[in-house]
Amino acid sequence: MKIALAQLNYTIGDFEENKAAIIDRIIRAKTHGADLVIFAEQAISGTPAFDLLNKVDFLNLCEDALTEIASHCDELTAIVGLPMQDGRQTVSVAAVLQNCAVKRYVGKQNISKREESWHLSPSRGCDYITVNNSKVAVVVGEDLTSGLSVGEQADLIVNLDANAYCRGVIEQRYERLRSTAFTNGKPLAFVNQIGGQSDVIYDGSSAVFNSRGEAIALLKSFEEDFAVVDLTARNKPIPLPFQDKTYNVYRAIKLGLKDFFVKNGFRKACLGLSGGIDSAVVLAMAAEAIGPENIKVLMMPSQFSSDHSVEDAVQMADGMRVEYSVVPITEIYTSAVDTMKPVIGGTEFDRTEENIQARIRCMLIMSLSNKYNYVLLNTSNKSECALGLGTLYGDATGTLSIIGDLYKIEVYDLARFINRRREIIPENIILKEPSAELRPQQKDGDLLPPYDVLDAIISRMVDQGQSREEIINAGFDAETVQKVYSMILRNEHKRYQFCPTLQLSARPFGRGRVMPLASKYGF
Repeated sequence: MKIALAQLNYTIGDFEENKAAIIDRIIRAKTHGADLVIFAEQAISGTPAFDLLNKVDFLNLCEDALTEIASHCDELTAIVGLPMQDGRQTVSVAAVLQNCAVKRYVGKQNISKREESWHLSPSRGCDYITVNNSKVAVVVGEDLTSGLSVGEQADLIVNLDANAYCRGVIEQRYERLRSTAFTNGKPLAFVNQIGGQSDVIYDGSSAVFNSRGEAIALLKSFEEDFAVVDLTARNKPIPLPFQDKTYNVYRAIKLGLKDFFVKNGFRKACLGLSGGIDSAVVLAMAAEAIGPENIKVLMMPSQFSSDHSVEDAVQMADGMRVEYSVVPITEIYTSAVDTMKPVIGGTEFDRTEENIQARIRCMLIMSLSNKYNYVLLNTSNKSECALGLGTLYGDATGTLSIIGDLYKIEVYDLARFINRRREIIPENIILKEPSAELRPQQKDGDLLPPYDVLDAIISRMVDQGQSREEIINAGFDAETVQKVYSMILRNEHKRYQFCPTLQLSARPFGRGRVMPLASKYGF
């Protein structure tokens, strides 16, 4: 049996484009003599569609598109994912198309993702179809590894999925597929989608494994791809490629940001370029995704900004040929502080005066965004988000955050990767000690431990869910752990107001980690 794997980039609710792409791959599969062509879970609708899955019109449009797609399946079988209404419930199904008609629906039983559980209901799970005298087990999503019985009576296992990217997921997924194929003693075809959908990124990485658990086809990661595999041929095993974490993060951000613009009809972006590592990485990634000609940056130094920070920012913008303006904020800052003297005069300089600077910068960059319809890119990282170091209505503002799920040390890793061939980010930005430059001689290290220590503690608390006691027992300083814990706990309200963030980890703030604003329970 010849099978075709179609790994595509879908747009949520764009039924015409999604349908056209699916039909095109069906036609291509025919020209290759394929008996079966497989598409991803919820291919027709795009995913995650969230509350759209509760709208009858949305589901009806999925069914209309499916009917037209089926009319092209005269010489082969196609398996296409879509959401559909089952009674009063919405389920995720794989539609089996044969002889120009919809022959069967195979639903997903295991709804394990938190966001899916709000919109989808469990269906019946794995079922079997016949293709070219071979028995094929059709499995949707996590049903493949949820402990359900799959593939025991089959000649081939087919898994349609919409499995989002996070660090480490590709190698974990390959191992899971390899193990499933080997355990069942059946070849397994896995089809994922690619592309950025809101804040979610799909990496593709579709694959076919033989009955010995060896890869015989590996589709590209973070790109559309198409492959035809003859299961009756002597397919040479393919070694699983090494997954470079930083390179994958780079590709994920580039894809997620590009699709955010394309799928929302945005064209241009703006950001504040401070001369620090975070804004430098955001600028470099934005230029990769949408082109430097579509970006405008503001440099907004205050009396506390060092000369080298402005020079570094100008050097980077000039080197990338990005349009920029230098707009000093000292005069506005002085005016704001003087205006507030009847209220706060006579008090010590503290975060009040620091935050006034951040909010002035927000006002200026938002005026640029409003005037020219630029999308404002946020430049905060996950370490800052965790500790609440961003200023509400200041540097925490933006339409999209592209590094908000990267810890500070990961931002540095990404910066060095960006510079792997030539210096895009000036070396001084990478080497100098990080500082918000909101007070004289300020350094991040005045308040925080070194970032390698800090990020390790935050990661254990947030990503791994470890308690303070576990972290202290692992060798971290008890006072530092308590300080980090307290900062994370009291800044949840800021994370509630943070902008959408590209998801790059298994526990992003927001949907990946939902905490109450007030709780007597300590994690």
